[in-house]
Amino acid sequence: AQACVAYVLAETYKLLHPFMPFMTEELWAHIGGEGLLCHADWHVPLYRDDTAADEINWLVDLVSGIRSARAEMNVPPAAKAPLIFVGANSVTRERSARHYPAIERLARVDSLDFEKTTPKGAAQVIIGEATACIPLGNLIDVAAETARLEKAIGKVDKDIERSAKKLDNEKFVANADPEVVETERERFAELKTQREQLAVALTRVSEAG
Repeated sequence: AQACVAYVLAETYKLLHPFMPFMTEELWAHIGGEGLLCHADWHVPLYRDDTAADEINWLVDLVSGIRSARAEMNVPPAAKAPLIFVGANSVTRERSARHYPAIERLARVDSLDFEKTTPKGAAQVIIGEATACIPLGNLIDVAAETARLEKAIGKVDKDIERSAKKLDNEKFVANADPEVVETERERFAELKTQREQLAVALTRVSEAG
């Protein structure tokens, strides 16, 4: 037990040394550390579980994908929806069952099922070999959300057109301050990204209709 505590203290001092150099050097000397702490070998992880890391990354991707789909479609935060996997292999089935409590809480899911075909009216998120389907048609006003997204796309299209005209204007590019030109280029890129995101959201709403 004492050896374990001594090891933990020594490694802790190494980790803290960049932030508390003088104090940790003093403490290092008191535990009988060899030489100066600043010359000690940096801690190297002795064990890494790649399987566990892959599983956690899968869970993060799943929850993030579902939450993004819900946000894009203006689903009320408190509303819950079923989660249906299509094309799920045995690994995905096991992970889904094992982490269902977390998925239920973080992704606002109220049930889990596995099907062979994609259900009608479901937003889809690709996770590995499987497709996570979230039927959201009953949780949103499809017509109103479609109209909202189409209006937003129309506005962004006009902004893109105006920005493109500026950047295509040789006089503007040649005479304007370089920072102004760069800002306009960044704005144009952001508008294009926004347009793509709105298009994805509109597709998802159409799928849920």
